Amino acid sequence: MTGRAWVAYGQIYVESAENYADLGECFAGQRNGLCGAAVAGKLFLITGLHTGKVGFTVEVHERMPSVEYSAEDVVEAAYRPIGDAALVTWGGDGGSWPLELEPGVDYRVRYSAWNMDAGHQAGPPMDGEPLVDRYLLQFWPARPAPDRVVKETSKQAAYWHKFAREQPTPAQFAEMKLEKARQAEEQRRAERAAAWGGAMPSERMERAPFCRELAALDRALVDALEQTDPQTLRAIARWAARRACEEAGYGGDERISGVLDRMDRGAGWLETLNGPPPQIQPGAAAVPIVHQLVARVHGWFDHRAPFENAETVVTATFNEDPFHAAVGTVWLSTGPFADKSRLPGELREVFLSSSAS
Repeated sequence: MTGRAWVAYGQIYVESAENYADLGECFAGQRNGLCGAAVAGKLFLITGLHTGKVGFTVEVHERMPSVEYSAEDVVEAAYRPIGDAALVTWGGDGGSWPLELEPGVDYRVRYSAWNMDAGHQAGPPMDGEPLVDRYLLQFWPARPAPDRVVKETSKQAAYWHKFAREQPTPAQFAEMKLEKARQAEEQRRAERAAAWGGAMPSERMERAPFCRELAALDRALVDALEQTDPQTLRAIARWAARRACEEAGYGGDERISGVLDRMDRGAGWLETLNGPPPQIQPGAAAVPIVHQLVARVHGWFDHRAPFENAETVVTATFNEDPFHAAVGTVWLSTGPFADKSRLPGELREVFLSSSAS
């Protein structure tokens, strides 16, 4: 490759894999600060110009080429591509040039620069204007060896060499990454535990509808419900549904009262909501029963019709899993309570206290 290359933030790269690494990590443990080769498969190349186009040439040789001693700054490092290598610009918007490098082969790379200080002082060259700084990147097969500064002239090179020598070693960076990941995991677990009322949920809790919401309100209650027998859980669910309707003032609604009574008697879901199926006279054609009520267990809302709210909490009691039924119904049934903690408090007195029968 030879021609004009776009740089941004004084950077351009050689990449052979999608492995993000920041500036400091790419120069970890190095002597030179112009060609960062500390991250596998990646070269982080520094330019004088901050943003704009620079002259750039990439060469691949069979053996070590002579040093371009007209260059003001020259550095070398070891490089092994781990996939198809390419010269790429910041963000990828300024172009990409495939490089004829063999994945898995060890190369020596030499990075030579001209006019870095002038480039650093210059603004982006306009169309037709001569380029200020230019760069030569050369590869040849060679055994891995430490990076080195071959020639140093510019103030920019001196600044970046000093920067590189102040960076932690690759081992220290790896340890820092592990610690950062550990802290992030601890933070994630802490936030997750806080969302669940102060402790991590069990798998059973995670599967239960509305369990996280009830745990955030009263985690101790959820823990107690998880240890409660199935028969009691069913009773708790039915009790909670009735208490919600009472708190909402639905006691005088005959239709809702019928639903609650059929629920308590153990009728099936369709019969609980619709009443007993009609009697078919002998010899009459059977008429299919169409269930017109579409029950959606999604919440209690004051603006909805009373029967829709009652249908919501009663439907929750029919969940196949008794624990799910109890947790979901209790949470939904807190809807009409101004103080949502009242319902869990009453539940404890009725079902979970030592004196409860």
